[in-house]
Amino acid sequence: MVDPLTTPTPRDERPRCCGRAASSRAVAILSLLAALAAAPGSAEPAQSPAPDPTAGMAHQHAHDAPTPSPAVGRAGGSMQVVTRTVQYAVVDGAPVRGALARPAGAGKGGPAVLLVHEWWGLNDNIRDVARQLASQGYTALAVDLFGGRSATDPGKAEELVKNVMAHPEAARENLRQAVRYLRQEVGAAKVGVIGWCFGGGWALEAGLAAPEQVDAVVMYYGEPELDRARLALLQAPLLGLYGDRDDAFPPKTVHKFEALLKELRKDATIRTFPGAGHAFANPSGGRYVKAAADEAWKLTEAFLDEHLRGG
Repeated sequence: MVDPLTTPTPRDERPRCCGRAASSRAVAILSLLAALAAAPGSAEPAQSPAPDPTAGMAHQHAHDAPTPSPAVGRAGGSMQVVTRTVQYAVVDGAPVRGALARPAGAGKGGPAVLLVHEWWGLNDNIRDVARQLASQGYTALAVDLFGGRSATDPGKAEELVKNVMAHPEAARENLRQAVRYLRQEVGAAKVGVIGWCFGGGWALEAGLAAPEQVDAVVMYYGEPELDRARLALLQAPLLGLYGDRDDAFPPKTVHKFEALLKELRKDATIRTFPGAGHAFANPSGGRYVKAAADEAWKLTEAFLDEHLRGG
């Protein structure tokens, strides 16, 4: 094929001035260049859309359900526990209630932990974890980001998660007020946050939304924050717990998260468990991996003890 951009024009056909002939040739060349630029494969490749964390979680839980297993009811501490429902926030004019668990006879003060539920919502599994922490001397508040609703099937859970993702500032305000409740109403000297799955990402969000009020963050397979400016807001030590078979937040993404934390000189520990997938620590689901869950819980207990009771 003859290339009009490189094939020489015979001397007697070359334009002798910048008249209509030269103009026509220039227009033709410009048109050809424009056509080449628009041709498939000639432009820069389009950026791939950012992964949708909700879709990733939905894929992981496609055939799952929050059905209690014999693993529910992990042994806790020696203290007797008192539980009750409390209103801890008002968001967009609506009261928000959560599950509060405290050691029997506890007064003001002491360490406290905020619990952020996974994508099933504030259910009995999360309430059980709150009781376990309370039996070890913590005041534990399980928050509710779903407005009093919960799910037992993946479709409903995905709908609830998407609703929160569509109104992120309301969820952040929910968490800010939860931290404030523990600080002011309970009188907690230090506050930690733990979240699982959907709640793992929001546990980190609590640390970013109230950086001066949160003293420790534990993320169980939660969405990593890869925005450098946002992650720079974090002041609390962080423990991230992931499975190496998690397709929602795969090792490649987790490694980027870990590298960014190191670049920002954050006090962070990321632990990845071989053979474990998403939701490996949830005893009320079909993805539970006992060995990984037990080890992750020991790390969690030691982490909370160090940063909420130590010093």
